[in-house]
Amino acid sequence: MIGSLEQYMRVGTIHHVSYPQTSSDEHEKLVSLKKILCDEFFDVVEVGHVNDNAVRQEMISMIGTAHLGGVAFGGQGITLSRKLNINDLDTERRLLAVQALKEGIDEAYEFGASHFAFLAGRYTDDTIEESFSVLVESIADLCTYAGKKGNMIVEIEVFDYDIEKCSLIGPVDRVERLAQEVASRFSNFKVQIDSSHIPLLHETLDQNILPVVPYLSHVHMGNAVMRGKELPGYGDNHPRFGYPNSENDTQELADYLRILLQLGFLNKLERPMVSFEVKPQPGEDPDLVLANAKRTLKQAWMKVT
Repeated sequence: MIGSLEQYMRVGTIHHVSYPQTSSDEHEKLVSLKKILCDEFFDVVEVGHVNDNAVRQEMISMIGTAHLGGVAFGGQGITLSRKLNINDLDTERRLLAVQALKEGIDEAYEFGASHFAFLAGRYTDDTIEESFSVLVESIADLCTYAGKKGNMIVEIEVFDYDIEKCSLIGPVDRVERLAQEVASRFSNFKVQIDSSHIPLLHETLDQNILPVVPYLSHVHMGNAVMRGKELPGYGDNHPRFGYPNSENDTQELADYLRILLQLGFLNKLERPMVSFEVKPQPGEDPDLVLANAKRTLKQAWMKVT
């Protein structure tokens, strides 16, 4: 036995994914956030953009009262909801995306977040090098901006490149290339991976994780359906573990955690953030889906140890 999972990670969940009803109901953000904060299983919460300043301030106060072990901010929805792309070859549109993410960084600092995540946008094969070049330029701008305000980590989340998000970052060779290029210039740049995205990338755990583990500081746990477009939950929809026709359940989560442990990412000194990204599918109760995730993690850790 190597010890409890709490010794090796700070477990969290993504608030607005676990409780998607918050996207249309600002008050529901407070109700659902309290459920997470009152659950001692969670040391971390990941939040997103909050339109209502009064609600945001109440959320910040609640988080402070709960004495969490960390907060992260997901900026992916900022660009996705506005159809913005930080590797857009139209300079004016690209700069709009960068500015929107800078405003997200401001909000993340307001929350006291230690990590700010974003994603690369869509691309075409015939202009992939141009897209990669402007992506590096955009990330450099974000890292510089965040670095002037504090020590928050700016991290790019790896998404699928040919199923739903169709993101430039992307296949592991591009992830590694980007990390090598940007991290050599900016110490506050990192990479974020998600076990739900690995099947969507058509990669094995080894292929996806080994080349980028030096650049990881925060990872997600989730599931995906990709065996047929006609299947419920298909694509980047983060169904619960063990969902019908899905890719990840207890054993797959155990395999993911085992590799991260063996490579030293999971460790007692840093106890990195490891968060659920699970979303109730139509007709499912969010509380039950989150209970599924916690139970699956405990069972998976027993297989690891």
